[in-house]
Amino acid sequence: MKWTTTILIAAAFCGAATAAEPLGFRPLFDGETLDGWVNVNTGPDTWSVKDGLLVCKGTPIGVMRSDRQYENFVLEIEWMHLEAGGNSGVFVWSEGEVTSANRLPSGVEVQMLELEYPKIHNRVQAYVSGELFGAGETTTVPDNPRGKRSVSVEYRCKGKGEWNHYLVVCVDGVVKLAINGKFVNGVRESSVKKGYLCLESEGAPIHFRNIRIMELPSGVVKDSEAVPVVGD
Repeated sequence: MKWTTTILIAAAFCGAATAAEPLGFRPLFDGETLDGWVNVNTGPDTWSVKDGLLVCKGTPIGVMRSDRQYENFVLEIEWMHLEAGGNSGVFVWSEGEVTSANRLPSGVEVQMLELEYPKIHNRVQAYVSGELFGAGETTTVPDNPRGKRSVSVEYRCKGKGEWNHYLVVCVDGVVKLAINGKFVNGVRESSVKKGYLCLESEGAPIHFRNIRIMELPSGVVKDSEAVPVVGD
């Protein structure tokens, strides 16, 4: 890979030594409310909170976004599909509004597929959880190419009814993904380097928990590399 995760994280932490505030994770989901999130184009009951979990019923297809944009950061999130063949994901550096016919935004998608998805939906076996790619108008260069997508070098996701842990490092147009404790995928040269976070509703129920973010020092972002700011 052109950039190693170790170099990225070390550079980010070294750059933060002179930051006004110390680095640290903060929650993006409080376990009780949807505060901090904005429904973009899903239904009023698509997203809810139950027993400390963020629950997505999967319909209609669309997204819920963060209430503000992020540039360089480390995102931690846990997810669990409830049905075989479920589909979802989290978008980073995403646009805050959706106008495309498929109801999903432009951004870098970090895919979350249940293990039976390729068989149930008659897709190639390489089509698995942990793929990274530029969605919509966003472009990236894959570390492990499958066309325009990047495939994990090791398949580490667990199936329905089991929790999966993602650690997503996003720095200066580079995204690195660790699945259940190991870095296995990456993309670079993203055409967008600042935007919203979006959770995806894509046809199947999915639960989320332990969503946290550590913001890292800013880089140099051109106007064309940041998505437009939208209101709540």
